[in-house]
Amino acid sequence: MAKYVISEGVPLKGKVRVDGAKNSVLPIMAASLLGESKSIIEEVPDLYDVKMMCELIKSLGADVETIPGSSSISFHARDITNSTAPYELVNKLRASFLIMGPMLAKTGYVRVALPGGCAIGSRPVDLHLKGFTALGAEITQGHGYIEARRSKKLTGNKIYLDFPSVGATENILMAAVLAEGQTSIENAAIEPEIVDLANYLNEMGACIKGAGTDTIRIIGVDRLQGCTHTIIPDRIEAGTFMVAAAITNGDVEIQNVVPDHLKPIIAKLKETGLEISEELTSIRIKGGGDLKPVDVKTLPYPGFPTDMQAQMTSLLCCSQGTSIVTETIFENRFMHVSELKRMGASIKIDGRTAVIEGKQCLTGATVKATDLRAGAALVLAGLSAEGATEIGEIQHIDRGYCKLEHKLKTLGAKIERVEE
Repeated sequence: MAKYVISEGVPLKGKVRVDGAKNSVLPIMAASLLGESKSIIEEVPDLYDVKMMCELIKSLGADVETIPGSSSISFHARDITNSTAPYELVNKLRASFLIMGPMLAKTGYVRVALPGGCAIGSRPVDLHLKGFTALGAEITQGHGYIEARRSKKLTGNKIYLDFPSVGATENILMAAVLAEGQTSIENAAIEPEIVDLANYLNEMGACIKGAGTDTIRIIGVDRLQGCTHTIIPDRIEAGTFMVAAAITNGDVEIQNVVPDHLKPIIAKLKETGLEISEELTSIRIKGGGDLKPVDVKTLPYPGFPTDMQAQMTSLLCCSQGTSIVTETIFENRFMHVSELKRMGASIKIDGRTAVIEGKQCLTGATVKATDLRAGAALVLAGLSAEGATEIGEIQHIDRGYCKLEHKLKTLGAKIERVEE
């Protein structure tokens, strides 16, 4: 096991480059199972979750190769020899459930263990299964597994999602591209990662219209071919570095970003009094003076992202006044609060609302990461705290941030990764 040790808080300064989006690359890797020839995915982040997805896809019989000297991986799903996603892999990676749509469409049968991932709340897969059933699949559950099968080709249908679930939108979209006729997904998620997946599938030969709106229409095709595709930048990593600059009163230019994807984060950070300037592919965050308190409510895109709630909570602990953070997406996403309190934060939880009384500075302490974004929040708090901070169980952080300590050190952070 490893931990982070942050010896002292200093203002961060310099430039940092964002990697490809974790939440985009995982469904796109799953979609590569649909191709009849090789696909090459570029700008793949070097993450634990990516490694686990590679192992899962290999276990199904596909060829997966990392291209030396690059951030690219090739996938060739010519020979699918296994239809079961084993528990030992699925339990480590919730996104593994995304193989169900492609496998159902391509091979007609798939068996997947109920998914794992971060313990941030209930994330049922009923909307996924509702969509598959509407396309003509038969679903059975038992002994910790879900099976989906089709006796004939899937058939297009109109599908309405009760909630704009990102995972359900992705899974149904991947199943529908090989279905007969037209499928429409209404109340679909509109996240940039959905658009990236649709663009990839269209490059493979799919016919998808409306990705990025709440209604996606798909006309099924007979087959898909491989292609070369570049993953969009990770808006959550970008947002995390934006908060890192803000919480340390630094001056940081964040490169390889799409500013339009960051609008809700930019808006809230500007409300705190930060100076933010945008270029075509970069954003500069400049601190100065006391941070103002703000209220934050997480919502599906284009609202404030739930994946940035914990990081923003750390920032608001250092503001001057009372802030209110409301979490509407996951019911158990305040696990970082008890750890922040160990660092002197003043936070009261009432259901899905956190009331934060900001103070000038947090103090270093020994804490632990309980999930991916909670871990990022603790790193941010440690970067601004007086004294040393030790953060344990950072394997959670490795799931979503590539070489985080290295990137922070290039900005001047006093952070070390210590193997225990």
